[in-house]
This record gives sequence, C-alpha cells and structure tokens, in this order.
Amino acid sequence: MLSGVVSGRDKCQGWLVDAGIEPALLGHDAGRVTPDQYVALFTLLMDRLDDEFLGLLSRPMRRGGFALMLRSMLGTATLAHALRRLIATMRLLQDDIEFALVKEGALVGLRVVFRNGSVAHRTFLHELLLRVYWRLIAWLHGGRLRPTRFDFAFAAPVHAGEYARVFPGAVRFDQPHTTVWFEAASLALPMHRDEAAMRQFLAQAPGVVIVPRRDDHAVSARVRAHLQAQRPAWPDLATTAVALNQSTSTLQRHLAAEGLSFQAVKDQLRLDTAIVRLNTSTVPLTTLALELGFADSPAFQRAFKQWTGSPPGAYRRGQGKA
Repeated sequence: MLSGVVSGRDKCQGWLVDAGIEPALLGHDAGRVTPDQYVALFTLLMDRLDDEFLGLLSRPMRRGGFALMLRSMLGTATLAHALRRLIATMRLLQDDIEFALVKEGALVGLRVVFRNGSVAHRTFLHELLLRVYWRLIAWLHGGRLRPTRFDFAFAAPVHAGEYARVFPGAVRFDQPHTTVWFEAASLALPMHRDEAAMRQFLAQAPGVVIVPRRDDHAVSARVRAHLQAQRPAWPDLATTAVALNQSTSTLQRHLAAEGLSFQAVKDQLRLDTAIVRLNTSTVPLTTLALELGFADSPAFQRAFKQWTGSPPGAYRRGQGKA
C-alpha cells in the first residue's frame, strides 16, 4: 500500500503512526495489523495524497473518481451495460490503465490493460484493481455474484497462501493479463441498484471494497459478536450455541458450511485482540493471556507463535516496546 510513496520514508512513518500502526512492523516478518488499521491507513493515504490509487500511477485519480464511476453505472439495464460504462469512465479518468471485457468459452472477464509499462510491475496495484472492482461488480449484481477465477500477470508472491482470504475463486499466477472472470450468463441479468443504495455503498467505502467482507448475517459473525460481547469470559461452544438459540450440532454445521469452526472464529478474534493490545499497550503478557481466555501465559505464547510465527514478546520488542 505504501509502495507508491516509498521514497518519502519519514513521511510514511508519520502516516503509519497516524493510522495507529507501529512503523517497526514493516520490518517485522511476523507483523500483523487489524482490518480497522488497514482501512485507516488506506483512507489516510487517499485523503493526504488526494489520490484514490495511492500514488501508484503516473497521475492521481482525485477523490471522487470512484464515486463518479459508480454514478455513471446507475440506470443501466444490465450488468454488461454497467461494465461498458465502467470501462468508458476509467478511460476518461486514467492514462496508465484501462479495463476491457474479454470472453473465454462460457466465461467473461474484466481485464486490466496497462498503457504505461512503468507501473505494471507493482504487484499491489494488480491486487488492488481486482480486489476493488470485482467487489464493485458483485455489489452491482446484488451481492450474490461470485467470481470464477482470478488471473494475475506476475509470479506467485511469498504471500500467495493468503490470496484465498481475499479472492474467492481459483487463483492463477504467471498469466498474460490480470483478469477477474465471471459466468458470462450473469452479465445479462437486470440491474437493481439505485441512488439510495449507491450512497450507502459509498458511505462504507473503502472498507467495504478492500477488506474481505464479513457477512453480518452469517453465523460466524454472530458467534464473533457474541464472544466479543462476553469478553473476558470467552464462553465455550455449548454456551454460545444456547445464546444463539441453536443446538451445538446445528451451530457446528452452520459454521462448517462457511468453511469455519467455532475454535477458528474464537482464535481469529483472540488474535485480532492480541495484536491491538500488543500494538497499543504495555500490558503484561500474563494479564493479556487471562484477558484472552488462556489458562496461563505459556499457553498464550504458544498459540500466538502458531498464529503469527513469532512469540508475543518478540513481536512487541520488534516494535520497541518493553
């Protein structure tokens, strides 16, 4: 995210601090930030650069460019018509990149075409374009459209294992072009979004388009909300099932349908909480372990190392905290 302004290292450190992120995390292999910190940094960079592409292109796309694209698509009859409007608007706003619709059998793809080769090497730019615009397309469709495949025109990065968290479809690297693919039949479906829906969508941006969506109505989200409300009690599976008016087996089945388990939801919340506490406080590890529902500090330290690859003490010391 910072690669568009990497030459101004001191300024970058200030932006990180203002977003609630310790600058030392950039040099820490086990460094983690929360979704809120990630969105805060993204928003801060857009605001201070007045650029919705974060300095990644040869000239900025001023704040309001994304909203203009969205407005240009309102009133279209089908998703295909909306995408043609998107392509035309992007061409007006940017010189370095443009979109193109391409077909492959029963699939249709939104392809990123780089008109300026000097920006095409930025891996994060490829990721950002597909992350933002497939989410926009899914929203235009009514929120139910799922991509079939994501192609990336670069070699698999070291964090390739994390792509499944952000890109819900088959992922291929070393492709000729960066493209997101959908079932072609979906483009003929009617559009249902209106001005009111657009305003709500924009009010939630950029978080709604750059962070993997957590469905507030999903069972996992209800479990997470319940656990968060009960901290530091950390109820078990059976107690949580009763609170959600479900049997234990039903709750487990619903979570499995989302590809999750009760323990996975609980551990993700504990990791998010631990990251915030280690970033922002000097609370002793023994106290933090109890806050997170562990029997003792060694149990917490083992779990944190398993989650991040680093013990919590080393993680904190890497940020200059005792």
